[in-house]
Amino acid sequence: MNDSETIFVAGHRGMVGSAIVRQLLDAGHPASHIVTRTHAELNLTDQAAVRAFFASARPQQVYLAAAKVGGIHANNTFPADFIYQNLMIAANVIEAAFCNGVQKLLFLGSSCIYPKLVEQPMNEHALLTGPLEATNEPYAVAKIAGIKLCESYNRQFGASHGVDYRSVMPTNLYGPGDSYHPENSHVIPALIRRFHEAKVSGAPEVAIWGSGTPMREFLYVDDMAAACVHVMNLPKASYEQHTQPMLSHINVGYGSDMTIADLAHSIALATGFDGQIRFDSTRPDGTPRKLMDSSRLRSLGWQAGKVDLSSGLALTYQDFLQQTAQ
Repeated sequence: MNDSETIFVAGHRGMVGSAIVRQLLDAGHPASHIVTRTHAELNLTDQAAVRAFFASARPQQVYLAAAKVGGIHANNTFPADFIYQNLMIAANVIEAAFCNGVQKLLFLGSSCIYPKLVEQPMNEHALLTGPLEATNEPYAVAKIAGIKLCESYNRQFGASHGVDYRSVMPTNLYGPGDSYHPENSHVIPALIRRFHEAKVSGAPEVAIWGSGTPMREFLYVDDMAAACVHVMNLPKASYEQHTQPMLSHINVGYGSDMTIADLAHSIALATGFDGQIRFDSTRPDGTPRKLMDSSRLRSLGWQAGKVDLSSGLALTYQDFLQQTAQ
């Protein structure tokens, strides 16, 4: 990483974007060379505004971590919002970056890009090999489009303009800076809120959507940020050696998964809830299993594991308490 380069972190107030900023600062990159904009300052779905920003700020690198995100309920309720906003964010930022001479860009996708019933663990080659999970298909399509935008700009402008746009697909992330909305958040922050409120109110049980049997993999967000910086700064020859021009994305996972039931019991322990846990099997489960094959990333010199689940949940619960105390 060149300390003199200006880096734009899109989505710096989100969980992943804020962790990338922390990682860059910890790696010694000057704060004065990290460019950020809030949504109020720059609406990434506004093409003219994004073009004007890039023409003025002139960043040399871009981490595209901005996205409209949410859990099963949010994806089911607002499918048009999820596909439109995420398509526009990816298209506007990547096109404006290219038009203003940005050669290095990292796009952050999601494990939901893979087919619902894909063979486990999910390998990068599984992309576009089957139907997507219906509840988050609009979001997944937008993320797949982002991957293909990066690949298409590389193919058309890599040799002539030095374009080197890369994509990483994280597994389920959690940690400080997450949204703890009771309905529209992801599973870990939603359960942290639910168990905490049950503990405070003295509720005898907590009901959880689904059967509890689906398997999920979870990665602490600061580990994800470290992977992002690692992938961004890999030599181009190394990246190209382990990818293909039209299959260039890289999975980022923890390496093992667990049932939602086991996760719920772990969160109950982290929050101090000692009541009963009831699973409502009339509610949707989502994808039966989601475990990433991260061997491509390991072959590129990075492996997760700095923060285990129990430590990560404790840190996340402290973040929840700080956020709700404000």
